[in-house]
Amino acid sequence: MSAFPGTERATGSALLDGVRQWLAESGAEPTPARVAQALREQGRVLGDAEVLGAAEQLRRELVGSGPLEALLGDPTVTDVLVSAPDRVWVDRGGGLELTSVSFPDAAAVRRLAQRLAAVAGRRLDDARPWADARLPDGTRLHAVLPPVVVGCTCLSLRVVRPRAFTLDELVAAGTVPPGGDRVLRALLRARLSFVISGGTGSGKTTLLSALLGLVGPGERIVLAEDSAELRPDHPHVVRLEARPANQEGAGLVTLEDLVRQALRMRPDRLVVGEVRGPEVVHLLAALNTGHQGGCGTVHANAAADVPARLEALGTAAGLDRAALHSQVAAALSVVLHLSRDRAGRRRIAEVHVLERDATGLVRTVPALRWGARAFARERGWERLRELLHGPDGGSGQDGGSGQDGGS
Repeated sequence: MSAFPGTERATGSALLDGVRQWLAESGAEPTPARVAQALREQGRVLGDAEVLGAAEQLRRELVGSGPLEALLGDPTVTDVLVSAPDRVWVDRGGGLELTSVSFPDAAAVRRLAQRLAAVAGRRLDDARPWADARLPDGTRLHAVLPPVVVGCTCLSLRVVRPRAFTLDELVAAGTVPPGGDRVLRALLRARLSFVISGGTGSGKTTLLSALLGLVGPGERIVLAEDSAELRPDHPHVVRLEARPANQEGAGLVTLEDLVRQALRMRPDRLVVGEVRGPEVVHLLAALNTGHQGGCGTVHANAAADVPARLEALGTAAGLDRAALHSQVAAALSVVLHLSRDRAGRRRIAEVHVLERDATGLVRTVPALRWGARAFARERGWERLRELLHGPDGGSGQDGGSGQDGGS
């Protein structure tokens, strides 16, 4: 809804198109005075409130996020999704909600998508009908134009907050069960290497940022990301971001390149934002050569599927199956798996430890699973406790009360 009632009615789309054209031809900024002048040039005389409303609407369209600006500025919103001019959805952590926000038409959605892509330095047109980029404020942009997407331009915006959530806030939000933060703090103290698995939008980056904020201030964290999304609250972070090739096909910097460079930057903690390609080979090699406490995220349907996912990535990169599993067994210790419940709330569904079976292949063993009052222990709990505290360390209570199941 406009902050100036009646503005949209008084300044219809045809009139605003005329103002846009006048501003473009004159090279003028969309200030209230310039907008008033443009309106006069079209023979329209409007009141102060209407002129200010038109100026604000044009500012949102020309340099802001258009009708989406209020949604992106809402601190509770994590995702904004546009699938049609009148179908704008948001996720506030409890599943998708249809909003009352709308665009004048499909052309307006396309214009916004192309302008945001241009701001991010990406091309978005009929020759290149999709774009995946990071906006200057950190927001993750993905856009697809028709006819690749049927009907209207599809726009997806993932909001990256300037401040990472704390672990206590994740406990309060229900992502981590009561007492579960003690397990996660112990995981970091023990400098175990781990991966966070889950589907898209399950909260992997949010959890990883919170955990990295607990790393000791004397440690150096080097992040390698395809798109810079991690925001750990830590005093010594080096952030590396991949880069696509330009229109001439030059300048490509891959995540694999970044991992190789990160190894030369004296990291205490090497972090790969999302393991999705051949960089898995360099990451596993690094974790097997003294870089303890490394971590990253990976897409997987369940914790038990992580070895197969890593095997697929490693095989595609030229590493044979036996070598890959040997690397994984020596490099990684724990898998934290995130999922959404039926209400759309994100939570740590299970914690697994890794072990090798009789054939030498790596598999995961359930150690903890989600419980409303605490993590419930599973058969891998004793192994996890040994990893966290050593055979004689710990009180045995870090996994929760054990009243919800497990041994």
